[in-house]
Amino acid sequence: MHSTLKLFLLAASASAAIMASGCGEKSAAATGAPPPPAVSVATPLKEAVTDWSDFVGRFEPTQHVDVRARASGFLQSVNFTDGQVVKKGQLLFTLDPRPAQAALASAQADEAVAAKAYERGEVLMKEQAISKEEFEKRRATLDVARATLRARALDLEFTRVVAPAAGIVSDRKVDAGNVIAGGTSAGDLLTTIVSVSPIYFSFDASEADMLKYQREAQKNGGRIEIRLQDEQDYKWTGVVDFSDNAINGGSGALRMRARVDNPDGFLKPGMFGHARVASAKQYEAMLIPETAVVSDGPRKIAYVVGADGKVGVKPLETGAVVDGLRIVRSGLGEADKVIVNGIQRAQPGMNVQANATTITRTAMATPTKATAVE
Repeated sequence: MHSTLKLFLLAASASAAIMASGCGEKSAAATGAPPPPAVSVATPLKEAVTDWSDFVGRFEPTQHVDVRARASGFLQSVNFTDGQVVKKGQLLFTLDPRPAQAALASAQADEAVAAKAYERGEVLMKEQAISKEEFEKRRATLDVARATLRARALDLEFTRVVAPAAGIVSDRKVDAGNVIAGGTSAGDLLTTIVSVSPIYFSFDASEADMLKYQREAQKNGGRIEIRLQDEQDYKWTGVVDFSDNAINGGSGALRMRARVDNPDGFLKPGMFGHARVASAKQYEAMLIPETAVVSDGPRKIAYVVGADGKVGVKPLETGAVVDGLRIVRSGLGEADKVIVNGIQRAQPGMNVQANATTITRTAMATPTKATAVE
């Protein structure tokens, strides 16, 4: 009897211990549950915006000149520093002028003899001492001598190779002391010059973008804005001054070109740039940060927080990016609370703690006091 009572008491104690343990676990689970994740929400910004057509293009020189000598000879001196800015007509190379000077002196002597013979022929012609045929022969000899004199003068002038255009000169391709061939386009290449102030920006526009541009060009003057690969802002401006005369049948694009001021020569031919051209009038639009737009397969969505504190999904029709903000054409209401920060912590149907913030064109304002959503 005593043994039976002892066993009963032990069983009761074990059962009580198990029940106490279960209750403790439930209590810990209730008190240790994590709070809803915190996110920042803001209503869409509504402002007047302009639609832009975006392009990628390359800078090109307004002039590109291969510098070659127009006469052959011994290259006497190089008169520039590689890569310097040169003016039109500036001396670049000098050939040994002595052979040309000697040829010019000979031509001058021949011209002088022919001129005296012609003058003597005029006197004799008046006296009818020579025939008309002889007189015409002396005139022709003088004409040939004068033409030869002009050619020899040009040969001497061509021993000075000057810059045919203003711009930046490349490095020398031939050093002083070499004998060069000149006189033809196949002659030795001495250097190249590119004009970079102003500079061209060339790009291809689709037929749709071209039509938008043509309809709006008279209103905005064909203005184009450009940013370089490492720039966030469109700090370079130009004016479209050329479009090709036909659309490329293969690509369906039209080649276009803008003229861009480049007074300090910072922009170099061959650089890539991102350009945009205004393609419509200003209109009221809703904008949200680009980071608030989520790709869900082929569609774009935004996460919003409803009145019940749960995360919802809004499919979007989006437009261009303006100052880091994405234009939302449809899908959002003006009062929708869009998740703009902490989006990685949100999932549809989840409860969240929403902190209100404000969207601006340059950045989002500092979050205001948190509004708990349970």
